[in-house]
Amino acid sequence: MLSRQIPAPSARPSSFARPALGLLLAGLGLLAPAVQAQDWHYRVRPGDTLWDLGERYLKPGLDWQRLGRHNAVPDPLALAPGRTLRFPIAWLRVQPAPGLRGEVSVLSAGRATLAARLGMPLPIGSALQTAADASVTVQFADGSQMQLRENSRVRFDRLARYGATGMVDTRVRLEQGRATHEVAPAKGPASRYIIQTPAGTSSVRGTRFRVAAGGAPEAEAATEVLQGVVQVANARGRRLLRPGQASLMVPDAAPQPDRLLPAPRIDAAASRLQYAPYRLAWAPLPGAVRYRVEAVDAARRQVLRFAGETTQPRLALEALPAGELVVLVRGIASTGVEGEDAEHPLTAPATPLPPLTLRPLHNQRVHTPRPRFEWTRNPEAATSVLQLARDGDFAPPLFERATADTQLRVAVALAPGDYVWRVASRDAQGRQGPFGQARTLHVDDAPVEAGLQPPQTARGQLTLRWQEAGPGRRYRVQLARRPDFAAPLLDRTLDRPQVSLRRPRGGTWYVRVQTLDDDGYAGAFAPAQEIRLPCRLCRVGGGALLLWLLLW
Repeated sequence: MLSRQIPAPSARPSSFARPALGLLLAGLGLLAPAVQAQDWHYRVRPGDTLWDLGERYLKPGLDWQRLGRHNAVPDPLALAPGRTLRFPIAWLRVQPAPGLRGEVSVLSAGRATLAARLGMPLPIGSALQTAADASVTVQFADGSQMQLRENSRVRFDRLARYGATGMVDTRVRLEQGRATHEVAPAKGPASRYIIQTPAGTSSVRGTRFRVAAGGAPEAEAATEVLQGVVQVANARGRRLLRPGQASLMVPDAAPQPDRLLPAPRIDAAASRLQYAPYRLAWAPLPGAVRYRVEAVDAARRQVLRFAGETTQPRLALEALPAGELVVLVRGIASTGVEGEDAEHPLTAPATPLPPLTLRPLHNQRVHTPRPRFEWTRNPEAATSVLQLARDGDFAPPLFERATADTQLRVAVALAPGDYVWRVASRDAQGRQGPFGQARTLHVDDAPVEAGLQPPQTARGQLTLRWQEAGPGRRYRVQLARRPDFAAPLLDRTLDRPQVSLRRPRGGTWYVRVQTLDDDGYAGAFAPAQEIRLPCRLCRVGGGALLLWLLLW
């Protein structure tokens, strides 16, 4: 199943092995002699006849008489229940085995790129290619599964099953990247599960292991055994790897087994896996240079739903699908070898969608240290959750609060700078859905001009007007003789951006305006502005003096 992946804090592209170092996975000694010399054994059941068995299991052109002669059956109608019949492997009906589960690119043998469909058969010679943010799970006819990770390519050389016998012949080439294999136990001598890398092949039965075959320069080709046994080999020698062991492949030395890093210890107190946003934390693991976190289906562990890497002992799991999941975390050594998994169950419920954000607008510049955030309400939600952070990782957020309202003002004053915010919905049972798209804003400590218009005087009244701040806002205006407003002549709260008062004496006055939000929050006063009023008494006195001089 194709799985998309959310940027994580300190995330890096997955590291895969260098093909130049090579990896040869030899057989385990489990393979029988050549197929042509092998027989598949069938135990006769009541009611079986040679012609029915021949039609069910033999290739076209091979009749039941030949099967009878091979088993020295004197009477085809008298097959004793419990008797063992031998079917040569080369005689068995071979059918193509469907293998794809997921939505990825399929590269045909003719180099054409096809659109993959869920459950489509894979042509021989075709390949699956995953991008940097995708993965795919392939299920083979015998139930074996292969999880192909990001930036990987695998080619299918043979996908076949032997009629209804349960025996399957699966042969693939991992040309690049990483894959985890979970191989079902063999059901007969013709069963094969062969993985070829650029340097060799692997033939196994009933085991679970990881293989790397190309990738980042700092990683080396490696095999990591989780269950069962795998034999690794190169020109210098071979080794049998048991569960919990890994081996690097270097060109000038025989493979040497080494222990996988142990599973990290999950920090339950610092983790939050009960509801979204999900966060996983663990104790730092000695020897690990980074960590890989995955979320897989609980019922189908090879189906990858989320994957991310981080250098920190914590990670946020974003955009998880609804369902029963298992979260895995493992350490990665400096060689690129991945260790044992720590596991934690997680139930991701189907939860309400996030609300739509209203304000601040995306990339808006606000001039208050405590901005107010507003959004719509999802009808399926009982409450909303607001998160505010310095960057898009939100790990951890600077501010997080749940509210039944559709607006919220941060409780602490924010320093000037850039911030990111987002909102999620919670239903009545407290189940939280995914966060909506993060929005950015810039907090600016520069004061905003009030936009004071030139004062108007008429009939002994002084009228002051200034710019409207928006619907629902109120204003506090002060008028004083001194710029420190120690003893204001006017200090009034208004619903409209204007005020009229009796005209004061002439001279220099100072005016400043403060915006009040409808939730009672008072922003900072805008910078004071200076106004000059002419002196009416001075004009009257000057006119009288002029008249006296003229009459004198």
